[in-house]
Parts: sequence; structure tokens; C-alpha cells
Amino acid sequence: MSTPTPTPATTTRGRRVLVLAICCFSLFIVGLDNTVVNIALPSIQHELGSAASGLQWIIDAYTLVLAALLILSGSVADRVGRRRVFMTGLIVFVLGSLLCSLAPGLGWLVVFRVVQAVGGSMLNPVAMSIITNTFTDRRERAQAIGIWGGVIGISMALGPLIGGILVESAGWPSIFLINVPVGLLAWVLTYRYIPESKAPRPRRLDPVGQALMVVLLGSVTAAIIEGPGHGWSSPLILTLATVALAALLLLPWWELRTPEPLIDLRFFRSVPFSGATVTAVCAFAALGGFLFLNTLYLQNVRHYDPFEAGLWTLPMAGMMGVSAPLSGRIVGRHGPRVPLLIAGVALATSGVLLTRMADDSPAGLLLVAYALFGIGFGMVNAPITNAAVSGMPVAQAGVAAAIASTSRQIGQSLGVAVIGTVVAATVSFGARPGAGFTGFAAASHTGWWIVAGLGVAILLLGVLTTTTWATRTAAGVAVRLTPEQGKQVVAH
Repeated sequence: MSTPTPTPATTTRGRRVLVLAICCFSLFIVGLDNTVVNIALPSIQHELGSAASGLQWIIDAYTLVLAALLILSGSVADRVGRRRVFMTGLIVFVLGSLLCSLAPGLGWLVVFRVVQAVGGSMLNPVAMSIITNTFTDRRERAQAIGIWGGVIGISMALGPLIGGILVESAGWPSIFLINVPVGLLAWVLTYRYIPESKAPRPRRLDPVGQALMVVLLGSVTAAIIEGPGHGWSSPLILTLATVALAALLLLPWWELRTPEPLIDLRFFRSVPFSGATVTAVCAFAALGGFLFLNTLYLQNVRHYDPFEAGLWTLPMAGMMGVSAPLSGRIVGRHGPRVPLLIAGVALATSGVLLTRMADDSPAGLLLVAYALFGIGFGMVNAPITNAAVSGMPVAQAGVAAAIASTSRQIGQSLGVAVIGTVVAATVSFGARPGAGFTGFAAASHTGWWIVAGLGVAILLLGVLTTTTWATRTAAGVAVRLTPEQGKQVVAH
């Protein structure tokens, strides 16, 4: 039975905090699944047989579908009911996880990862809509968004450690099976405690824009991943590149001409919003590349088992666990600039340190680099979400957050695709653990320089997007989007 959207007048602070906790709990397993699979890649490679491109697809099949469907899922939730879509997403995610654990081959695993992602796409943006509609007080909302962003970061940081424990003790299927009881518990809590809500005026669906986005993301990623294997001038890669270019040109052309586009390009006139989307791409590209290279290095070069490899990521997880909630509090009180600057410096420094990686790198070098990466990534999530929705009208906050979340997934997909492909061009990954990994540490240096460059980009964006001029552009966008409401916006 549907109930009204919670407001301060109808809901106690304790109930609002409970709703936030349930949303964060549900999103924890989605964030975890973004990274927990990385630690299992060598085991999956050994059991199912896969070259570099296959390992990349195991990750990118999930993140690409998330990126392609997040905005659509948010729009559908506004129309048919946020709780209903959220609960549906949990069931689909649980089903996809169960199927992944039973996958008999690499192709089936990739297909079932797509099913998982379809469910996951119904959770992230819908949870943000639930949160922004539950927390109507300016300060409470900023703090809630900070906690939400922190949980995403923490879950992704804990992925390698939890994955290592599960793979070592019960095999790689266990990393998917663990989602089943957790997802079902989240479904029960959602049914019991989260009230139904809908948008007063839901946005129309944009099937053409949605199709163009799917084609664009899929063809770009496929071209990057498959390029080394088929040859960059092969008919397949040239066709994929042509399709991607056509979709890239057609998407903005169509979105400017449809009454209610999938992506409202007016959002990008806001410098904080544009900066948040680019920052999200950079941060998550760094994360995707970091986890992909680090997992292969620890297990296939240094020959650690999954549990030991997971333990090596403890500095990253620990520092992220400290910095993510701290970042949320800083953003709630002082805005996003300081966390973004810290994130940029920490990620860039981590990348530079890892360019010295060798087969026998000293533990101190690796642990310091991992800790710095954890600090940087932990700091970046809360300001991304806050910057995306700050200055936006309340009615547009969910869409803005969905675009920011889409940027996260695009970034992670591109990070795995680009950095993995750059390294694979120098050293061949065999279909067995350790095969073809001679020289991997040296070959990875180019990938680590890319990570360092992404950190520098985040630093520069942190300076640019938090100026007085940038804030004025966000206010101008809010007036253009809802001139009759003017100042009814999501505050900083």
C-alpha cells in the first residue's frame, strides 16, 4: 500500500535515518559487486579460461549496463513508484547474482553479469530520489548525501578484501552467492519501512535517446577492449568506431530536439554539475584501472593467493573507511572544494609511486601507494554527488544524481578498458594464472601514469568548479529549469 513521501512534518528524524540506512545497505551490495569481482579474476581465468579481453568484459559487462540504464530506471521509478522499482531491482539483482554463481562458462558469466546490472541500475538513482525526498532540510540532505556517497566508496574499497576471503574459503562463485541473502534482507526492510512515492510530474521516457546511449557506450568499449586482439584497422574495430562516432553525434542532436530528453543538456551549463560528471569519470576510471592492474600484479606476478591479495588492500580500505565519512561531513559544512583537492593530490601521488612498481617492489612502497589511493578515492565520492545536485531544483535532483552515477560507471568501464588495453598491448595475458605475465610490472607503468594524470585532472576540477563564478552558473541553470520556482533548489 502506497504512503506519502516522507517529510519532516510526517516523519521523525529517527525514521528518516532508518530510510537512509536501508538505502545505504542496499547500495552497499551494488558497490561491493563493482569491485569484489576483481579479486576473483585470476581464479575465474584459471577455471573458465580467459585472455585479457575476457577479464575486461567480466567487469565492463556490469558497469556498462549500469551506466546505460541508470537514468532510465530513475525516470521509470518517478513514474510507477520509487519503492516498487527499488524492490524490483533487488529481486533482479539477487537473481542475476545466483545465475552468476552457476555460470558454466565465460560467455554465460558475462550474460548473467548483465542481468545483475539491470537490477543494480534500479537501485542507485532510485535510492538517491528516496533520500532527497526524505531529507528536505538543507543541512540534513547534504549530510545524508555525504553518507550515501561514503557508503558507496567504502563498499567498493572493501570489495577486494571481502572477495579475497570468499574466494579463498569457498571459491569464486561465493562472491555472487553472498548477494542472495543480503539482497533478500534488503527487500524485506524496504517493503517494511520505506514508503512509496512518485514524482508529481514524472518525466516522459526517451527511448531514442536511451538506445543511442546504449549504442555509444557499448561500441566505444567494445572497440577499445577488442582492438588489440582483432587489430585496430580490422573491419570489426573500424565498424565499431564508426557506429560510436555516429551515436556520439546523434545523441546531443536528438536530446536538444525532444521535449523531455534522457539527458537534459541544460544541466551542463552548470559548471559544478559538469565538473562533477567529469570528476566522476576520472575518479572511477582511476579506480577501475587500479583494481584491474593491482589484482593481476598481486596474484599473477607476486603469486599471492586471493586472501593474501585482499589483505594487501587493507590500507586502501582502511583509509577509505576513514576519509569517506569525513569527506561527507566536510562537504555538509564547508562544501566540496577541500575534499576534491585532497582527492586529486592523493590519487596523483599514488599513481606516481606505482610507476616504480617492479616484480619485487618493497612492501612500504606498495602500502603507502594503496593508502594514498584510499584517501583520495574516499574523499571524492561525497563531493561528486553534492556538486551534481547542488543548485539544482528539488524536482531535478534525482535526474542530476542519476547522471552523476552514470558518469561513475562510464568512468570505471573506460578505466578497465583503456588501462587494461594499454598494458595488454605491451604484455600478453595468458589464459592461465601467471602465463604471459613476465614483464607485467614494467608494462603497467603506463597505466599508473594514466592514474596519476586522472588525479591531476581531479585537482584542477576541484579548483575550477568551486569558484564564485561556478556557483553563479549553477544558480542560472536552476532558474532556467524552473523559472516559476526560482530559488527552490537543492542547497549547497
